Amino acid sequence: MGALSGKVAFITGAARGQGRAHAVRLATDGADIIAVDLCDQIASVPYPMASADDLAATVKLVEDTGARIVATQADVRDRDALKTALRAGVDELGGRLDVVIANAGIAPMADENAWHDVIDVNLTGVHHTVDVAMRPMIKADNGGAIVLVSSVMGLVGLASPFAGSIGYAAAKHGVVGLMRSYANLLAPNHIRVNSIHPAGVRTPMIDNEFTRKWLADMTGDTESGLDMASAANMETVEPEVIADTVAWLVADTGKHITGVALPVDDGYVNKR
Repeated sequence: MGALSGKVAFITGAARGQGRAHAVRLATDGADIIAVDLCDQIASVPYPMASADDLAATVKLVEDTGARIVATQADVRDRDALKTALRAGVDELGGRLDVVIANAGIAPMADENAWHDVIDVNLTGVHHTVDVAMRPMIKADNGGAIVLVSSVMGLVGLASPFAGSIGYAAAKHGVVGLMRSYANLLAPNHIRVNSIHPAGVRTPMIDNEFTRKWLADMTGDTESGLDMASAANMETVEPEVIADTVAWLVADTGKHITGVALPVDDGYVNKR
């Protein structure tokens, strides 16, 4: 039996990248999966976002592990749609919910008008995810674990003079506030809440022409006063590395850990 056998995990942004890695890893550990993703484009995002075909590929990978999965196209900015998707998954998978991974996010770093989009997805979307998920978790009375996916940019002031970049850093810092508040709020229900803070992860959100150009441009900006060179040269890891950390946190191996902002960054934050 796997470490998560008999449990159900809800994952946002599950169509590709980190979300897919979380879904496959938790399924490999025995969990059934409720997966959601927008599967559409947001105008301010300069790289192609996940598609319905990407979500279908995640479904197949999860099913190949022997786990069950309920996958729905839903927008984390739309609380009602997210609630409906989650309820359908919980009902189909036996009425319980044990693990939540609030992973959905965008990175419109060089857009001067992206503030609302990045705050709505990366911060409000995380709030919506926990808000709709904590109620069935409390009702099931099985305890559980929630992981909010932030970034090293949620721990350091790393940004460029664009609303998209500044909004990204602000949202990822805000996720820490959500995590600490929910960790206290849900402690009486034996639900643990932590955030993880990856550095460079080799996903389509980072490994694309536009984000690489943004990093390269900011590296050469000597007037900004920002240490972007270290960001451009930070070591990148495969999303499965981050999924390993999440799997450890949500299983019994992390049962005494809550309210923690955990960097997974090869010491990047400490070096700064």
